[in-house]
Amino acid sequence: MIIVKISHGLGNQLFQYALGRYLSIKNKTDLFLDTSFYTTINKSETPRTYSLDNFKIIGKLSSAAEMLNIGIPNVSNTTFVEKLKRKLLRMSERTKPLRDRKFIIEPYFQFCPEIFEINDNCYLSGNWQSEKYFKKIEDVLRKELTLKNIPTFLTKEWLQKTATCNSISIHIRRGDYIQKTNTNKIHGTCEAEYYENAVKLISKTINKPEFFIFSDDIDWAKKNLRINYPIHLVSDNEILDYEELIIMSNCKHNITANSSFSWWGAWLNNNRNKITIAPKKWFQVEEIDTKDLIPSSWIRI
Repeated sequence: MIIVKISHGLGNQLFQYALGRYLSIKNKTDLFLDTSFYTTINKSETPRTYSLDNFKIIGKLSSAAEMLNIGIPNVSNTTFVEKLKRKLLRMSERTKPLRDRKFIIEPYFQFCPEIFEINDNCYLSGNWQSEKYFKKIEDVLRKELTLKNIPTFLTKEWLQKTATCNSISIHIRRGDYIQKTNTNKIHGTCEAEYYENAVKLISKTINKPEFFIFSDDIDWAKKNLRINYPIHLVSDNEILDYEELIIMSNCKHNITANSSFSWWGAWLNNNRNKITIAPKKWFQVEEIDTKDLIPSSWIRI
Protein backbone atom coordinates (compact mmCIF):
# COMPACT_ATOMS: atom_id res chain seq x y z
CA MET A 1 0.00 0.00 0.00
CA ILE A 2 0.90 3.67 -0.34
CA ILE A 3 0.00 5.83 2.66
CA VAL A 4 0.02 9.62 2.27
CA LYS A 5 -0.15 12.10 5.12
CA ILE A 6 -2.94 14.59 4.37
CA SER A 7 -2.55 17.95 6.08
CA HIS A 8 -3.31 21.67 6.02
CA GLY A 9 -5.75 23.35 3.61
CA LEU A 10 -7.49 22.02 0.52
CA GLY A 11 -4.76 23.08 -1.91
CA ASN A 12 -2.11 21.10 -0.04
CA GLN A 13 -4.48 18.16 0.35
CA LEU A 14 -4.88 18.03 -3.43
CA PHE A 15 -1.12 18.02 -4.04
CA GLN A 16 -0.65 15.25 -1.48
CA TYR A 17 -3.46 13.16 -2.94
CA ALA A 18 -2.24 13.65 -6.52
CA LEU A 19 1.23 12.23 -5.81
CA GLY A 20 -0.20 9.35 -3.78
CA ARG A 21 -2.67 8.54 -6.55
CA TYR A 22 0.06 8.46 -9.17
CA LEU A 23 2.28 6.19 -7.08
CA SER A 24 -0.62 3.84 -6.32
CA ILE A 25 -1.37 3.53 -10.03
CA LYS A 26 2.31 3.10 -10.92
CA ASN A 27 2.79 0.38 -8.28
CA LYS A 28 -0.66 -1.17 -8.83
CA THR A 29 -1.45 -0.95 -5.15
CA ASP A 30 -3.96 0.57 -2.74
CA LEU A 31 -3.85 4.20 -1.66
CA PHE A 32 -4.49 5.07 1.99
CA LEU A 33 -4.87 8.60 3.37
CA ASP A 34 -3.67 9.43 6.88
CA THR A 35 -5.92 12.27 8.12
CA SER A 36 -4.76 12.25 11.76
CA PHE A 37 -3.53 15.85 11.27
CA TYR A 38 -7.14 16.98 11.67
CA THR A 39 -7.72 15.17 14.96
CA THR A 40 -4.93 16.90 16.86
CA ILE A 41 -4.90 20.49 18.10
CA ASN A 42 -1.90 22.63 17.24
CA LYS A 43 -2.27 26.28 18.24
CA SER A 44 0.44 27.34 15.79
CA GLU A 45 -1.51 25.95 12.83
CA THR A 46 -4.37 27.65 11.01
CA PRO A 47 -7.53 25.58 11.74
CA ARG A 48 -8.31 23.36 8.74
CA THR A 49 -10.72 20.59 7.82
CA TYR A 50 -10.29 17.49 5.70
CA SER A 51 -12.09 18.19 2.40
CA LEU A 52 -10.97 15.56 -0.09
CA ASP A 53 -13.98 13.39 0.66
CA ASN A 54 -16.14 15.92 -1.19
CA PHE A 55 -14.54 14.77 -4.44
CA LYS A 56 -14.69 11.46 -6.33
CA ILE A 57 -11.31 10.39 -5.04
CA ILE A 58 -9.95 6.84 -4.94
CA GLY A 59 -8.42 6.21 -1.54
CA LYS A 60 -9.21 4.78 1.87
CA LEU A 61 -8.69 6.42 5.23
CA SER A 62 -5.80 4.71 6.98
CA SER A 63 -5.89 3.34 10.49
CA ALA A 64 -3.19 2.35 12.96
CA ALA A 65 -3.35 -1.17 11.51
CA GLU A 66 -2.24 -0.10 8.03
CA MET A 67 0.62 2.01 9.37
CA LEU A 68 1.84 -0.69 11.73
CA ASN A 69 1.69 -3.12 8.83
CA ILE A 70 4.52 -1.25 7.12
CA GLY A 71 6.38 -0.45 10.34
CA ILE A 72 5.06 3.08 11.00
CA PRO A 73 3.84 3.71 14.58
CA ASN A 74 0.35 5.19 14.83
CA VAL A 75 0.64 8.97 14.29
CA SER A 76 -2.72 9.91 15.77
CA ASN A 77 -2.97 10.58 19.52
CA THR A 78 0.67 9.57 19.91
CA THR A 79 2.11 8.93 23.35
CA PHE A 80 5.62 10.07 24.21
CA VAL A 81 7.01 6.59 23.52
CA GLU A 82 5.32 6.41 20.10
CA LYS A 83 6.67 9.87 19.21
CA LEU A 84 10.15 8.73 20.19
CA LYS A 85 9.79 5.63 18.01
CA ARG A 86 8.79 7.81 15.07
CA LYS A 87 11.80 10.08 15.60
CA LEU A 88 14.20 7.13 15.73
CA LEU A 89 12.56 5.61 12.67
CA ARG A 90 13.03 8.82 10.70
CA MET A 91 16.68 9.06 11.74
CA SER A 92 17.42 5.50 10.64
CA GLU A 93 15.49 5.91 7.39
CA ARG A 94 17.53 8.94 6.32
CA THR A 95 20.63 6.78 5.83
CA LYS A 96 18.88 4.67 3.17
CA PRO A 97 18.36 5.51 -0.51
CA LEU A 98 14.93 7.05 -1.01
CA ARG A 99 13.62 4.00 -2.90
CA ASP A 100 14.38 1.73 0.08
CA ARG A 101 12.67 3.83 2.76
CA LYS A 102 9.38 3.04 4.41
CA PHE A 103 8.96 6.54 5.87
CA ILE A 104 9.64 9.27 3.30
CA ILE A 105 9.75 12.95 4.21
CA GLU A 106 9.82 15.39 1.29
CA PRO A 107 13.55 16.22 1.02
CA TYR A 108 13.21 19.71 -0.50
CA PHE A 109 10.59 21.98 -2.06
CA GLN A 110 11.39 21.54 -5.75
CA PHE A 111 10.50 18.41 -7.74
CA CYS A 112 12.18 15.24 -6.46
CA PRO A 113 12.27 12.66 -9.31
CA GLU A 114 13.68 9.95 -7.00
CA ILE A 115 10.19 9.59 -5.50
CA PHE A 116 9.19 7.64 -8.61
CA GLU A 117 11.68 4.91 -7.67
CA ILE A 118 9.93 3.94 -4.45
CA ASN A 119 8.23 0.60 -4.14
CA ASP A 120 5.03 -0.55 -2.48
CA ASN A 121 4.47 -0.20 1.29
CA CYS A 122 5.64 3.26 2.28
CA TYR A 123 4.42 6.36 4.09
CA LEU A 124 4.82 9.80 2.46
CA SER A 125 4.93 13.08 4.37
CA GLY A 126 5.24 16.41 2.57
CA ASN A 127 3.48 18.90 0.31
CA TRP A 128 4.80 17.78 -3.12
CA GLN A 129 3.89 21.01 -4.92
CA SER A 130 4.62 20.37 -8.58
CA GLU A 131 2.51 18.97 -11.39
CA LYS A 132 5.56 16.93 -12.39
CA TYR A 133 4.54 14.47 -9.67
CA PHE A 134 1.24 13.66 -11.38
CA LYS A 135 1.30 15.03 -14.94
CA LYS A 136 1.15 11.49 -16.37
CA ILE A 137 -2.27 10.88 -14.78
CA GLU A 138 -3.72 14.32 -15.51
CA ASP A 139 -6.84 12.88 -17.17
CA VAL A 140 -7.47 10.56 -14.22
CA LEU A 141 -7.19 13.41 -11.71
CA ARG A 142 -9.47 15.72 -13.68
CA LYS A 143 -12.19 13.07 -13.53
CA GLU A 144 -11.70 12.29 -9.85
CA LEU A 145 -11.41 15.88 -8.66
CA THR A 146 -15.02 16.67 -9.45
CA LEU A 147 -17.75 17.14 -6.87
CA LYS A 148 -19.18 13.96 -5.41
CA ASN A 149 -22.51 15.53 -4.53
CA ILE A 150 -24.85 17.91 -6.33
CA PRO A 151 -23.68 21.52 -5.76
CA THR A 152 -25.82 23.99 -3.86
CA PHE A 153 -28.21 26.31 -5.67
CA LEU A 154 -25.87 29.28 -5.08
CA THR A 155 -22.90 27.39 -6.50
CA LYS A 156 -24.95 26.41 -9.54
CA GLU A 157 -25.76 30.08 -10.12
CA TRP A 158 -22.08 31.02 -10.07
CA LEU A 159 -21.21 28.13 -12.38
CA GLN A 160 -23.81 29.42 -14.81
CA LYS A 161 -22.48 32.99 -14.65
CA THR A 162 -18.85 32.00 -15.14
CA ALA A 163 -19.80 29.76 -18.09
CA THR A 164 -21.67 32.47 -20.02
CA CYS A 165 -19.10 35.28 -20.18
CA ASN A 166 -15.37 35.84 -20.56
CA SER A 167 -14.88 35.04 -16.90
CA ILE A 168 -11.55 35.54 -15.15
CA SER A 169 -11.04 34.45 -11.56
CA ILE A 170 -8.97 36.55 -9.17
CA HIS A 171 -7.93 34.87 -5.95
CA ILE A 172 -6.77 37.03 -3.05
CA ARG A 173 -5.23 35.16 -0.12
CA ARG A 174 -4.82 37.11 3.09
CA GLY A 175 -6.23 35.58 6.30
CA ASP A 176 -3.43 33.72 8.09
CA TYR A 177 -0.90 35.21 5.64
CA ILE A 178 -1.59 38.50 7.46
CA GLN A 179 -2.68 37.37 10.91
CA LYS A 180 0.08 34.88 11.78
CA THR A 181 3.55 36.42 12.08
CA ASN A 182 5.52 33.28 11.15
CA THR A 183 3.24 32.53 8.17
CA ASN A 184 3.59 36.12 6.95
CA LYS A 185 7.39 35.90 7.12
CA ILE A 186 7.35 32.83 4.88
CA HIS A 187 4.57 33.67 2.44
CA GLY A 188 3.85 37.39 2.40
CA THR A 189 0.91 38.55 0.28
CA CYS A 190 0.20 39.69 -3.25
CA GLU A 191 -0.55 43.40 -3.14
CA ALA A 192 -3.06 45.43 -5.18
CA GLU A 193 -0.38 46.37 -7.73
CA TYR A 194 0.12 42.72 -8.71
CA TYR A 195 -3.60 42.23 -9.37
CA GLU A 196 -3.94 45.50 -11.27
CA ASN A 197 -0.98 44.61 -13.50
CA ALA A 198 -2.45 41.15 -14.10
CA VAL A 199 -5.82 42.67 -15.04
CA LYS A 200 -4.15 45.08 -17.49
CA LEU A 201 -2.18 42.25 -19.08
CA ILE A 202 -5.06 39.82 -19.47
CA SER A 203 -7.53 42.47 -20.67
CA LYS A 204 -5.28 43.20 -23.65
CA THR A 205 -6.17 39.74 -24.98
CA ILE A 206 -9.64 38.98 -23.62
CA ASN A 207 -12.61 40.85 -25.07
CA LYS A 208 -15.20 42.12 -22.57
CA PRO A 209 -13.66 40.41 -19.54
CA GLU A 210 -15.59 39.96 -16.31
CA PHE A 211 -13.69 39.38 -13.10
CA PHE A 212 -14.84 37.01 -10.36
CA ILE A 213 -13.25 37.72 -6.98
CA PHE A 214 -12.46 34.91 -4.53
CA SER A 215 -10.97 35.89 -1.19
CA ASP A 216 -10.87 35.31 2.55
CA ASP A 217 -10.87 39.11 2.85
CA ILE A 218 -13.55 40.48 0.52
CA ASP A 219 -13.50 43.86 2.32
CA TRP A 220 -9.85 44.32 1.34
CA ALA A 221 -10.74 43.54 -2.27
CA LYS A 222 -13.56 46.11 -2.26
CA LYS A 223 -11.30 48.83 -0.86
CA ASN A 224 -8.12 48.15 -2.82
CA LEU A 225 -8.85 46.70 -6.25
CA ARG A 226 -9.25 49.19 -9.08
CA ILE A 227 -10.73 47.33 -12.00
CA ASN A 228 -12.60 49.13 -14.77
CA TYR A 229 -14.52 46.05 -15.84
CA PRO A 230 -17.51 44.21 -14.38
CA ILE A 231 -16.59 42.45 -11.14
CA HIS A 232 -18.45 39.81 -9.14
CA LEU A 233 -17.70 39.07 -5.48
CA VAL A 234 -18.05 35.30 -5.21
CA SER A 235 -16.73 34.40 -1.78
CA ASP A 236 -19.52 33.99 0.72
CA ASN A 237 -19.86 32.18 4.03
CA GLU A 238 -22.52 30.00 2.41
CA ILE A 239 -20.09 28.65 -0.20
CA LEU A 240 -17.74 25.98 1.10
CA ASP A 241 -14.10 25.93 0.04
CA TYR A 242 -14.35 22.91 -2.24
CA GLU A 243 -17.31 24.42 -4.13
CA GLU A 244 -15.46 27.74 -4.39
CA LEU A 245 -12.56 25.86 -5.96
CA ILE A 246 -14.85 24.35 -8.58
CA ILE A 247 -16.39 27.75 -9.42
CA MET A 248 -12.87 29.16 -9.79
CA SER A 249 -11.90 26.32 -12.12
CA ASN A 250 -15.03 26.99 -14.17
CA CYS A 251 -13.79 30.49 -15.06
CA LYS A 252 -12.25 30.70 -18.52
CA HIS A 253 -9.03 32.29 -17.25
CA ASN A 254 -7.34 32.68 -13.86
CA ILE A 255 -5.24 35.12 -11.86
CA THR A 256 -3.83 33.30 -8.85
CA ALA A 257 -2.47 34.38 -5.50
CA ASN A 258 0.66 32.81 -4.01
CA SER A 259 -1.61 30.05 -2.78
CA SER A 260 -1.97 26.35 -3.48
CA PHE A 261 -5.76 26.82 -3.39
CA SER A 262 -5.83 29.11 -6.42
CA TRP A 263 -3.06 27.04 -8.03
CA TRP A 264 -5.54 24.16 -8.14
CA GLY A 265 -8.40 26.40 -9.20
CA ALA A 266 -6.33 27.34 -12.24
CA TRP A 267 -4.93 23.86 -12.90
CA LEU A 268 -8.40 22.26 -12.88
CA ASN A 269 -9.62 24.80 -15.42
CA ASN A 270 -10.32 22.69 -18.53
CA ASN A 271 -10.26 25.58 -21.03
CA ARG A 272 -7.54 24.62 -23.52
CA ASN A 273 -7.00 28.28 -24.39
CA LYS A 274 -6.87 29.53 -20.83
CA ILE A 275 -4.55 32.27 -19.69
CA THR A 276 -3.19 31.81 -16.19
CA ILE A 277 -1.24 34.53 -14.41
CA ALA A 278 0.70 33.75 -11.23
CA PRO A 279 3.04 35.84 -9.06
CA LYS A 280 6.78 35.58 -9.63
CA LYS A 281 7.34 35.97 -5.91
CA TRP A 282 5.60 33.00 -4.30
CA PHE A 283 7.44 33.16 -0.97
CA GLN A 284 9.05 35.91 1.07
CA VAL A 285 11.89 33.48 1.73
CA GLU A 286 14.05 33.73 -1.38
CA GLU A 287 15.94 30.51 -0.64
CA ILE A 288 12.88 28.38 -1.52
CA ASP A 289 13.29 27.22 -5.10
CA THR A 290 9.93 27.48 -6.93
CA LYS A 291 11.16 26.57 -10.42
CA ASP A 292 8.99 23.42 -10.52
CA LEU A 293 5.91 24.93 -8.89
CA ILE A 294 4.38 26.86 -11.79
CA PRO A 295 3.44 25.04 -15.05
CA SER A 296 5.43 26.30 -18.04
CA SER A 297 2.32 27.57 -19.86
CA TRP A 298 1.44 30.00 -17.06
CA ILE A 299 2.59 33.64 -17.05
CA ARG A 300 4.48 34.90 -14.02
CA ILE A 301 4.57 38.62 -13.25
